[in-house]
Amino acid sequence: MLRSMYAGISGMKGFQNKLDVIGNNIANVNTSGFKKGRVTFQDMMSQTTAGAQGAIDGTRGGVNPSQVGLGSQLGTIDNIHTQGFRQTTNNPLDFALEGDGMFVVQNGDQTFYTRAGNFYLDESGDIVNSQGYYLQDLNNQKISIPNDAQSFSVQSNGTVSYINAAGEPQDAGQIGLASFSNPAGLEKAGSNLFLDSTNAGLQEGGLVAPETEGTASIVSGSLEMSNVDLSEEFTEMITAQRGFQANTRIITTSDEILQELVNLKR
Repeated sequence: MLRSMYAGISGMKGFQNKLDVIGNNIANVNTSGFKKGRVTFQDMMSQTTAGAQGAIDGTRGGVNPSQVGLGSQLGTIDNIHTQGFRQTTNNPLDFALEGDGMFVVQNGDQTFYTRAGNFYLDESGDIVNSQGYYLQDLNNQKISIPNDAQSFSVQSNGTVSYINAAGEPQDAGQIGLASFSNPAGLEKAGSNLFLDSTNAGLQEGGLVAPETEGTASIVSGSLEMSNVDLSEEFTEMITAQRGFQANTRIITTSDEILQELVNLKR
């Protein structure tokens, strides 16, 4: 069988994966804290038909190798952790991060990380995310606001304060952030959550206070939205579609050549 046919098949598989990632990006264009994906390709191992030859002094020059490529393969599917645009909501429990770092939420013994800052108060006054996971402070404890508090506020450095029933200001804790040297190494866990991995580079020593050690500041009353750019995604979708079509033409042409070979018997 022709090598070009299998090269075309590999190209179709790669562009299908690219379209899958683009479709997921577009589907999450309005998802809070979503980080878009990107697909890269690599060429597959080439078949060497003739090796390279060095020059022979006074006789002839060197000869380059002759190789036939065998198609393409999926290289990486990257998570791009650029800053998403900020949407003002005026909800005091909506937190946007301006800069690096991630919120930390706890579900029993399991720790998750997120850029989605839409938080809520449960019946006990604890700050939780939409799944009911507790937002963590610098000491890895949940942050609680008494039910009889008159009001509360969150400063840019993560300090949560409230006015108690007697009208006195009180501190409820300080939101802690997780810092990663390679946030692209985090694993998506769904529901706007990420899991730590061996390649994410979680900073040692525990959580970090906002606005320290290069971490983000917190903007209360705002949400960080998706970093998906629709114009870019539509452009990539067009190139992926055309690439897929071009590879189908490779298979069609290879099939026509094989048909001609079969017809030689007639």
